[in-house]
Amino acid sequence: MKQIERIPILPPRPPDGHKGTFGKVLIVGGSLGFSGAPALAGKAALRSGSGLVKVAVPRSIQPIAACLDACYTTLALPEDLAGQMDAEGSSLTAVAAAEHDVLCFGPGAGTGTGVREVLLHLIAQQNLRIIIDADGLNALALSGNWIARKKASVILTPHPGEFVRLWKGLRRDPLPEQRTQQAAALAEQTGGVVVLKGAGTVVADGRQIYVNTTGNPGMATAGSGDVLSGVIAALAGQGMTDFDAAVAGVFIHGVAGDLAAQAVGQISMTATDLLDRLPEAFKRQYG
Repeated sequence: MKQIERIPILPPRPPDGHKGTFGKVLIVGGSLGFSGAPALAGKAALRSGSGLVKVAVPRSIQPIAACLDACYTTLALPEDLAGQMDAEGSSLTAVAAAEHDVLCFGPGAGTGTGVREVLLHLIAQQNLRIIIDADGLNALALSGNWIARKKASVILTPHPGEFVRLWKGLRRDPLPEQRTQQAAALAEQTGGVVVLKGAGTVVADGRQIYVNTTGNPGMATAGSGDVLSGVIAALAGQGMTDFDAAVAGVFIHGVAGDLAAQAVGQISMTATDLLDRLPEAFKRQYG
């Protein structure tokens, strides 16, 4: 497997570009009590260059999500009694996804039956690009052999615990000892890109692999992963391949974390500190 060390180049922004030129990103997630997670992903996508971002959440939290940032739009989804998205929203979500270049599914979504059915409906759609994060990964782990239904292009972004659940949901053999081997094996089986988060985040697609060198322990804080998924979605929407978007995303996310550590220290760092440093991180890498 080829080891990648370079950070992919972000396509230049043409002088005559407009909002649609720079990628339309749809964030699908949220549930009662978890409105912040999809908002963080949406904010990160905007800070990472996406021209248009829409945040789709269960209807009861749509007003909250809308108030958290004035720069993205929102979509209210049908919900169940627990305040999670309902299966009735499958078609509505699929229509919205088809109107966007990239979909990010999972931040704060929960793992109820409706969430699982909406996700399985989405991954069965051709020509969709989906970043699956957080509860989206846990929903997949509860969904049996979901690979048999997969037609969409997927990027999976698990932390180690989510990775174990995904692995056990698909395989009976033990985990390989090395993180690079783990990510490569799951990428090959799923036919997607795997971003195994943690110290030295690993990105693999079955043919090539990248081990990240940026970031610090202060980034182990709630919402950090939501920010990363938004960054990756925005980069994919701007024309990068799934693998390149994942590599550039984890690198830039780590640089933002290192800048935040310099400014506020590792102990006090929060996900919003990462958002605040994304502009400088992009400026340092891409000018």
